Amino acid sequence: MNRSGISGFLRAYGKSMRIYYSFVTGIAGWVGVAHYQFIATHVGERGTSGLVRTIEVPASLTKQIIIILILFLAWGVNQIVNDFLGYKEDKINAPQRPMVTGDLNRYYAMAMSLFLMLVIFMTTWLYLEPVAIIPLVAGALLNVIYEYAKGHGIWGNIVFGIMISMCALYGFYACGPMEIYWTRSRVSALLLIAVMNALMTYYTYFKDYKGDKAAGKNTIVVEYGLHTNKYIAIVASFLPSILFMIGYYVFKGFQIELNNIFIILGLMTVFLQVWTGFLYYQNPQGEMTYYSLVTNFRACTCGQATIVALFNPELGLILFLITYVFVGFLFNMHTNIKA
Repeated sequence: MNRSGISGFLRAYGKSMRIYYSFVTGIAGWVGVAHYQFIATHVGERGTSGLVRTIEVPASLTKQIIIILILFLAWGVNQIVNDFLGYKEDKINAPQRPMVTGDLNRYYAMAMSLFLMLVIFMTTWLYLEPVAIIPLVAGALLNVIYEYAKGHGIWGNIVFGIMISMCALYGFYACGPMEIYWTRSRVSALLLIAVMNALMTYYTYFKDYKGDKAAGKNTIVVEYGLHTNKYIAIVASFLPSILFMIGYYVFKGFQIELNNIFIILGLMTVFLQVWTGFLYYQNPQGEMTYYSLVTNFRACTCGQATIVALFNPELGLILFLITYVFVGFLFNMHTNIKA
């Protein structure tokens, strides 16, 4: 491959990574990092939540940056795998994607993703914490499983949600040593992230309705049709909020006091989630179905930044604002519906 061929390949590869999506994995992973840093600096009575320090030590700024970069990169690397496995339906849903048009060689792209994944694995093993390999492998496997689970109703959403929650677990495990790997607070955070991302990917199925149906992908939108899913879209938009309220107040899943920044960001997140549901109720098909994605992505990623605010209010607020602005900015650079 000559120099122009390499630059063309890299441009097509970068386009296929769909960078505006990277905030999904990046901010999910930041929840894990913020959670670990909170524990590593928290002094209190050891109890049922695990929100106190045992052998945890604060991760260095360099380590945190590497973890976050890996997590932001993870979406794009795995997106290439999705495009490779979903080539059939993309011919209908997104005929101008680089793999479909031939601008991006499918096999070279897969080789590139596998190489980057190897670099991530080696960095995790040699510089970060080897135990973080577990959610890393789980996430990669779930990404492959998702492409097939997507054709079996709600199972696709469940698999996708769990897959993204592995990013939070990776961020937590990669930061440093620990004695306690599972606690109620950690499981609660992972469950909330999984539900928000399952809901986010559910809304993306509206734009793919025709292609998924033609390709035999029986997503929940295909299974019940656009008319029924208009109403599911509205009802489901309240699900993350209801789950958090029940988990926090009934099951005491998050044994941490709610701060004012979290409450404010939480209310804004609820608005974004409900507004997303309304947009898909109003426009279950057509051009606006695609452009509603930016609100959908913001609802999910800003929701994850809100969880960060539980452990680090100032950081959560900064991530919320940055995420809201840049998800929209990057999305507007990829406005071709067919790509």
